[in-house]
Amino acid sequence: MNKNLLIVCVLVVLLVVSIVQAVQLNSIKSNAGELSAVKKTSSGIKSASNVKSSGSSGSTPTNLQNLPGMVGGC
Repeated sequence: MNKNLLIVCVLVVLLVVSIVQAVQLNSIKSNAGELSAVKKTSSGIKSASNVKSSGSSGSTPTNLQNLPGMVGGC
């Protein structure tokens, strides 16, 4: 097999894979807008009030309530 033909085949396969991934990413982005479990506010991302906690007391621990303020970085 010709070496150049092999390189072209590999490049075509990589191009097809990247196009498929771009389409999947676009689909994921459009579906993410439909989610209502998480909403973005000006101060960060907060969970919606209709999401139930998995804890036995039903309330979020204080370290998780302050999480959006702690994620900022430097």
